[in-house]
Formats: sequence, C-alpha cells, structure tokens
Amino acid sequence: MNIQHIFFDLDNTLWDHRRNAYLTIKDLFEKEEINLKYQIDFEAFHAVYHRINEKLWEDIRDGIIDKEYLRKHRFYDTFSDFNVQDEQLAMYFEEHFLDRILNYNELVEGTKPILEYLKAKGYTLHIISNGFKEVTERKCLLSGIAPYFQTITSADTVGVRKPRPEIFEYSLNLAQATVGESILIGDDWIADVVGARNYGMDVIFFDVLHENPQEEGLKAISHLLQIREFL
Repeated sequence: MNIQHIFFDLDNTLWDHRRNAYLTIKDLFEKEEINLKYQIDFEAFHAVYHRINEKLWEDIRDGIIDKEYLRKHRFYDTFSDFNVQDEQLAMYFEEHFLDRILNYNELVEGTKPILEYLKAKGYTLHIISNGFKEVTERKCLLSGIAPYFQTITSADTVGVRKPRPEIFEYSLNLAQATVGESILIGDDWIADVVGARNYGMDVIFFDVLHENPQEEGLKAISHLLQIREFL
C-alpha cells in the first residue's frame, strides 16, 4: 500500500459536531428560557432535534432536499414536535446556531495526536466535507487544525455531496493525488465508505456509533489513534 495522501471527513470524524451542537443549543435554549416559557425539557428537546437533523442531513446527502430546506426546518420541526409552531423562534435558533457553534470547538478525542503522528510520518493531509464551505473553513481555523491540511474541499464548492464520485474527483485533483495513493477516513457509512469505494479509493471507517459492521477486509476503527494500525 503506497498511501501518500490522507483525506479526512470533518464533522464527527475530527471536529466533534455532536458535542459542539449540543452545547450551542443548550446555550440558546437557556438564554431564551424555553423551559420556562413552554415547559420543554432540554434533553428531550435535544433528542428530537438530533433525530430530525440527522434525517435532514441524510436527505441532503441523497439529493432529496437542499440546505435552505434544512435550515428552515430543523428547528421549526423540532419545536413543532412540542406543539410550538413559531417560525420566528425557529429562525432565531437557526441563525444563532450557525454563528455560535463556532464558539465551541471541541475535537474528537485523539484528533491532534493522530494528525501530529501522520504529519511526522510524511503523509499529506486533506479535508473532504459535506458541510457548508464557510463553516467548514472556520471550524478548521478556530479549532486549530487548519495548519495540518494542504487542501479543504466542501460540498458547496463542487455542487455535489459525498457519496457522489464528482466530489472525490474534485478533491483529488485539488490535492494532485491519484486514487492509488489516497485513503479516506470518515464516520458516515454511505457518504464515506460507499462513496470512496465506488470511486475506487481505499477507506478507513471510523465507527463512532459502534455499528460494528462485519465485513471482510473492512478497515474499521472506534478511536482515532487506531489509525496507527493501518498507516
């Protein structure tokens, strides 16, 4: 295996989106006194938000909806679940969520040590994300990981999302890398594993949610430092 280029997914692979989103929504929830005004428990609210948001991102990935639809619906649908139909409140949450999530930049455990390790071994590192361009770049900068990466590809720039082959092609061209010398590391089975494989690219599945897929020849890790077993 002559790997020279390593492509990382960003959200929930390196940048702890689940944790940072939780803290941001909690912050907004308390500031707006949602519990007091509507008698909604935060943990219950967050659980509903998480379920709705994950489904909307799957729909974006699969080309069913666009990001405007997601932005309009994720908080509106969450509040609706608690019988609060308030478009203004939902948009307030949406706008402040995107601004404030960048105040929290917790990384997935092991991120900096593994990036240091891979850099020291002479690999060239890249990001390939399904996230929004402006947010992706700021996440990398504010969390302090931007200097590790030579290129950052966001789906918005290409106009398609993983698992579509065009985003892999764009990213590899940008990196001046060939498929044979590249590997992708990511946490989304469809976007990352299926996407990379269909493009003919090697992949390491970061099994964050312990889905534990039993598949012959699959490279899988449950902690970032386990990447050292493969690279």
